[in-house]
Amino acid sequence: MHRKVSIRRAYEDPGRDDGYRVLVDRIWPRGRRKEELALDEWAKELAPSTALRKWFGHDPERWDAFRERYRDELATPEARQRLHALVEAAGERPLTLVYSAKDEQHNQAVVLREAIARLGR
Repeated sequence: MHRKVSIRRAYEDPGRDDGYRVLVDRIWPRGRRKEELALDEWAKELAPSTALRKWFGHDPERWDAFRERYRDELATPEARQRLHALVEAAGERPLTLVYSAKDEQHNQAVVLREAIARLGR
């Protein structure tokens, strides 16, 4: 399984050791240009559904339920196949999941990192 998966806000400068950078938001980060993000890929199909994203509204009180519902979305055969493809695309490079939420602990990249870690199990 892939050895290093990190997460980084879209509003932080890319790190020298970010490796393969993937935007995991359904919506482009406001005020950011493509060049500033230094992305290798935009995996919007792995982002939470619009309905789930709107329901969550980045409310920490809804985090546990959001996490469970998002895991269900990521458990579909299509999503699992896409996650595997993402890891393969990164190869031996570190994989960095880029997100735009302000909350660094309660966002979809945290759940995606967990899902990627579980792929090999």
